[in-house]
Amino acid sequence: MDTETKKKKKFKLPHIFVLLTAIIIVCAVATWILPAGEFDRQVNEAGTEVVVPGTYHTVDSSPVGPFETVKAIYNGMLNGGGVIFFVFIAYAAIGLIISTGAFNGLVAGLLKILQGKTRAIIIPVFILVLGCASSTIGVFEEAFPFIPIFVGIAIAMGYDAVVGLAIVALGVGLGYSGAVMNPFTVGMAQSIAGLQQLSGAGYRIICHLAMIVVASIFVVRYALKIQADPTKSLVYGDDFSHLTIDAKEVENHPFGIREKLVLATLAAGIAVIVWGVKVKGWYFEDLSAVFLIMGIVSSLIMGWGPNTIAEKMAASFTDIAVACMMIGFSRGILVVLQSGHIIDTIVYGISIPLHYFPSWVASEAMLVVQTLLNFLIPSGSGQAVTSMPIMAPLADLVGVSRQVSVLAFQFGDGLSNIVWPTAMAPIMCGIAGVKIEKWWKFIVPIFLVLLLTQGILIGISTIVF
Repeated sequence: MDTETKKKKKFKLPHIFVLLTAIIIVCAVATWILPAGEFDRQVNEAGTEVVVPGTYHTVDSSPVGPFETVKAIYNGMLNGGGVIFFVFIAYAAIGLIISTGAFNGLVAGLLKILQGKTRAIIIPVFILVLGCASSTIGVFEEAFPFIPIFVGIAIAMGYDAVVGLAIVALGVGLGYSGAVMNPFTVGMAQSIAGLQQLSGAGYRIICHLAMIVVASIFVVRYALKIQADPTKSLVYGDDFSHLTIDAKEVENHPFGIREKLVLATLAAGIAVIVWGVKVKGWYFEDLSAVFLIMGIVSSLIMGWGPNTIAEKMAASFTDIAVACMMIGFSRGILVVLQSGHIIDTIVYGISIPLHYFPSWVASEAMLVVQTLLNFLIPSGSGQAVTSMPIMAPLADLVGVSRQVSVLAFQFGDGLSNIVWPTAMAPIMCGIAGVKIEKWWKFIVPIFLVLLLTQGILIGISTIVF
């Protein structure tokens, strides 16, 4: 009797496709309830189209019907095509590199150097490294191919896949939140707010480091708990055989000239990517080519023939297909909101109450608004051009610095990307092979503590700026 009662009470989250479809339907229903509206937009001095504050007006209603709602899934696939095919190609290329066994040799070295609890030092170190890449040149989706690498390393070190996923997710998420010169977020936001580029960088670095410390404490504690008792893992019993690097096999794994050349190829490729993104403005098309070249060159170094390379890539395409489909479903939500012309309505509605708050309350409310807004506009640059033209003048009205409004924007945009189902959470979980409900069980408490940390940092910023 008690067992049956427990089974009835146990809540099971719907499959991610069911969840995303439900959100699409809810958004479609909202287009029938909320008034359609838009802000006027103009091109600023930097050549970016931005919202003109105070110009919100209603437009002809365009509710999204049942058939159009279903079509949104297909259109979401088209809308997210660039990301989808980048993930397909880059994941397959990284799969080739992992198959060479080069990382087994690298992990062997780490295992010999780091023993027991000291191994946990890799967690804050790699979160910081990825965070620096995100903070400076805007790495986010570009880090997705490295998720299986960190999952494999985390498992080999006695942790689990959640730890490996957390290293990448928190690294890039906090990198965006504490960005110093990310051109896609803080750079654009400061430009729209009329602030000098890189102004306030010192305080943002402090914010970034503070968030990394908080996040690392949580992840390290979890990792050490799993190391002591693997049954405490949130993913205990789940199959990660395609990503697992066996620690015992690794210790005796050959790490000869070929494996070292593969790692050198990867290092060179990463350097080229950093240069290309920063100097040449490369995006998915160019980055996909670099990843593919890295994978093929690594395969040739190992002496593999064309058929072997093709078979390994085909296996990787199969493994990543579900995650890529999630991207399309997520973009379908945005398609519905855009078709119904209610995004600007929602932005306008949530900005109205801020006019009536005291300055310190308004600054905290900006953080909440930007965090919620990222659910609807899971794009840093897209959120900047939509919200900053409203939030920057609003900061003037409530008596806080525009620098505070920029900080609230980047806090709200960065961290929630690894939580919201409309943003990057489902995609990253799909790549790592971690069920999203298990990821949420792990990340939500960390997210809430980090949100509180951000609130404190926003409060301090009202004094600093």
